[in-house]
Amino acid sequence: MFRLLLIIFLLAVSFYAKDIKDSEKVEVYSTSMNSKDNIIKAYGEVVVVYKNYHLSADKATYNKNTGVLELFDNVKANQSGKGGDSRLLGDYARLNIAKKERSFKPFYMTQEINDEELWVTGCESYAKDVDVEIKSGVLSGCNPVDPLWTMEFSSAEYNTDTMWLDLYNARIYIDDIPVFYTPYFGYSLNTKRRTGVLPPMIGLSSDEGLYYTQSLYIAESNWWDLEIIPQIRTSRGNGVYTTYRWVDSRVSKGSFTYGFFKEKDSYFEDEENDLANQEHRGFNLNYQNDDFINQWFGTNWNGQSGIYLDIDDMNDVEYINLSSNNLVDTATATQVYSRANLFYNDDNNYYGSYFKYYKDLELENNDKTIQNLPSLHYHRYLGTQFDDHFLYNLNLKTNNFYRQEGKNAIQTNLNIPLALQTSLFDEYLNISFTENLYGQHTTFSGDMKDNEATNEELYEDGHYLNNSHSITVSSQLTKVYDNITHVIDVGSQYTAAGTENRNGYYDTQKDYCSDPLNRTEDICEFYNVSEVEDSIESYFSQYIYDASGKQIVYHRLAQSFSLEDTDREFGELENELEYKVTDSIFYYNNMFYNFYEVGFSKNFNRISYRNDKYDFGLSHMYQDNFIVSDTRYTNYMTSSLMYKYNKHYTYKFIFNYDLELNEQKSIEAGFVYSKKCWDFGIKYVENNRPTLDENGASSRSDKFIYFTIALKPIIRSQNSSGFVYKLPE
Repeated sequence: MFRLLLIIFLLAVSFYAKDIKDSEKVEVYSTSMNSKDNIIKAYGEVVVVYKNYHLSADKATYNKNTGVLELFDNVKANQSGKGGDSRLLGDYARLNIAKKERSFKPFYMTQEINDEELWVTGCESYAKDVDVEIKSGVLSGCNPVDPLWTMEFSSAEYNTDTMWLDLYNARIYIDDIPVFYTPYFGYSLNTKRRTGVLPPMIGLSSDEGLYYTQSLYIAESNWWDLEIIPQIRTSRGNGVYTTYRWVDSRVSKGSFTYGFFKEKDSYFEDEENDLANQEHRGFNLNYQNDDFINQWFGTNWNGQSGIYLDIDDMNDVEYINLSSNNLVDTATATQVYSRANLFYNDDNNYYGSYFKYYKDLELENNDKTIQNLPSLHYHRYLGTQFDDHFLYNLNLKTNNFYRQEGKNAIQTNLNIPLALQTSLFDEYLNISFTENLYGQHTTFSGDMKDNEATNEELYEDGHYLNNSHSITVSSQLTKVYDNITHVIDVGSQYTAAGTENRNGYYDTQKDYCSDPLNRTEDICEFYNVSEVEDSIESYFSQYIYDASGKQIVYHRLAQSFSLEDTDREFGELENELEYKVTDSIFYYNNMFYNFYEVGFSKNFNRISYRNDKYDFGLSHMYQDNFIVSDTRYTNYMTSSLMYKYNKHYTYKFIFNYDLELNEQKSIEAGFVYSKKCWDFGIKYVENNRPTLDENGASSRSDKFIYFTIALKPIIRSQNSSGFVYKLPE
């Protein structure tokens, strides 16, 4: 072996073509070589190095005069590029160094994409500079021997710089069965964002007809992109949704979405559909900047500033329902919530301003809906004095509650806790005394049209002031065992009411609005205070950790006792438990028990099991507000199961049910068959979604069958193309 390497080294020849620059140098290495009339012939283990190409063949000839290099038999080429290495195979290759032309016959190329390999083969190829033309070929990401899927094409163009591949007259075959044809298909062989068309989604429905949508993705710069998603529902109507996304600096980013859909006259006028609007439109603006003060105003403040915008508007809920044909992943609600938050904070202070706007799609207009425009907030962070024995902070917040029809209010809350704390008995016992100062002030404006005669009497400007005292005694103990560590935290707090002062609205509505049964009445919507009672609140918490420090058990019990209300002396008992039964089984419970109603006001349970094959979750929420009304109870169950049968088959089942309304909310059942080079899935979906008809809010149950396919690596699982069929109601 050493002798062979020595011979190769001694016969290695480097040369230049006539009048070719140094960057065009061609290096040829072989075990045997001869030269005649400026034509060099090489035999046996020929290796050629040219730019970023490394070629090998059984024999080669090079013409110094023309700059033509030809390779014969068992030709292999490796090319290093921006997107990684690619490999070429063929029986014959021709490189014209002077004209920068290359050709292979036949042509075979492999390219690695996200740890997966794609191969392209053709009758022959011709390349000049960075452009490659391929005649009559096949593309696939599967094993070349009996591939599961292939894409045949009449011709193709490939740019080695941008790594963009264009196919013409493309036909997709699944196991030699033709399933799809397109006159053009373009795809990038690297992961860089670029302009193009994303995989389509096709559907069929008995009432909406043929459904087709396909995204046009525009990414002409690395800081923004635009996605335009037109959709066609042949029996229902047409629409388009578009999203513009941008990252304009290292601390800021945003997106803007606008959508529009128009119903056909025949579909809108059909009484069975009973739609409130023929046109559905809406938008969403989302923006975040984590240092807007310094960026916008050229300052150099040391504190942190931020702005967050999430603004939504739509004329009805159908705007959301039509935004996607995958209703399982689309959150649909009849309440629209928009907000804008600004803040600045430093080591000691926090300043915030919040704008909140609510829109109820069930109402004809929102003139009577209370908006919070704006809310101003100041918070003084925790300060200490006297070796951390004295603690204090301050919280001040002003809310402007506004609506076009009805009473408006400007309400200010002030809270100042002052605490003294110390430890006794070598820190086994912690004691603290807290004096809490609280105040709320409200000024009113506007009129309640139904009670104009009593406006001034019922809504008189006023304030509410109080102070309270509390003593807290607690202890935290830790015990280390061989395999676990046990931590106990136990404590009790005694609170005593101090002085109280109130006038105006807080005085006239005290008796009526203090009753929980009246809290939902209009007159009490601004009564946001509660009297401080002499009480005791005790708690017990414990934690168990394993030898590695991972939490096994978290358990908390809390109970309050009223020292004033002898009829309802006991508050609700709270129990919270989080238990890691094994490495795969987890259980969580949170419940509140009311002794006087002899029932749970809240009981939430969740159990989950997770390992390499199973992912199971079951949860149940029960609530009772003990007020006789249509919304007294909440009784809801959610469940999910995912089973990985083997490396190819994964099954999934989801079931959500409203036990109180005796109504199925959603169900999903399906499977995905996954191979190295493709995924195929089928799932059945039922979804009960809200709608808005001429009579107000309503709901509709949709049933779908989804077929999805991902031809890896050109179509990923998360962007899979597919077909959906909507079943008749």
